Amino acid sequence: MKIIVPMAGRGSRLRPHSLTVPKPLIPVAGQPIVHRLVKDIAKVLKQPIEEVAFVLGDPAWFGDDVVESLEALAQSLGAKASIYRQDLPLGTGHAIMCAKPSLSGPAVIAYADTLIRAEFDLDPTADSVIWTKEVENPEAYGVVKLNENQEIVELVEKPQTFVSNQAVIGIYYFKDVAVLKDKLQEVLDENVTNGGEYQINDGIKRMMAEGKIFKTGTVDEWMDCGNKAITVETNGKMLQFLKTDGEEEMVAPSVTLDNAEIIEPCFIGENVVLRDCIIGPNVSIGNDCIIDNSIIKNSLIQNHTSIKNANLDDAMIGNHVKYNGNFTSVSIGDYAVLE
Repeated sequence: MKIIVPMAGRGSRLRPHSLTVPKPLIPVAGQPIVHRLVKDIAKVLKQPIEEVAFVLGDPAWFGDDVVESLEALAQSLGAKASIYRQDLPLGTGHAIMCAKPSLSGPAVIAYADTLIRAEFDLDPTADSVIWTKEVENPEAYGVVKLNENQEIVELVEKPQTFVSNQAVIGIYYFKDVAVLKDKLQEVLDENVTNGGEYQINDGIKRMMAEGKIFKTGTVDEWMDCGNKAITVETNGKMLQFLKTDGEEEMVAPSVTLDNAEIIEPCFIGENVVLRDCIIGPNVSIGNDCIIDNSIIKNSLIQNHTSIKNANLDDAMIGNHVKYNGNFTSVSIGDYAVLE
């Protein structure tokens, strides 16, 4: 099994936090988004992962440190890491085709801006599985249309009349991804675009037209990381899951507590100093931070940051920040200073 991860976008909706760190590498509950996504997919698949192929953008943005991080991620799964580049933002279909040498055999394609919780077995009768989540407002999403055999027969973008409440979340399984590759090559050769971009859906629709069987794999939780508010919410949800699972260390042994209280669930990284604080619930703090005389809950704080005299709720604070103030709901990027 292979996992293909297109992640060349800059993550503009998450600025300022994505100005210095690519969005898929921003930590949520102590691990980068893409790391959690790939590990959770591997857990759902319940079979060995042979290769993880990452499609990155400009090397000036996705540099050697990013490549090293992704190679380590693949190695942690016992898999080979393959690195490809998408030089121009020409859509999802184009991004997948940038990994053409890896497009063979069974594979999952997953876009690195979402996290999931799921437990299901892949349908062996399906040529492809499109992972979906039941939503209350399907008119705001791309959804699947099902026939009487619960097979997907159409993809409908933001339907004005009810089609189904199963929204496509951007994770796909193909029994042989080479079939999708051939169809996307046709799309590129014929210059079939939507808004100037080549889309994965045009390849999928061609597979459906040839009678390939598509089924749904429904996830229990679909957690977006598109903007500050939803990322903070996702951080809280993931911390709750991690506490229930009990599989990850939530508070590093090197944390220093000086008249400080931690209200679970929280993730506290290495070499963090907490003085005269109440931290939590639903707070993630990265490595080498100092928090002084503060109350923080429902917040996400990255590495090497100093916070004092703060009362924070629903906050997202970047790396190397110095914050001293009496604000509440804030969104502060890397290297900011508020004193």
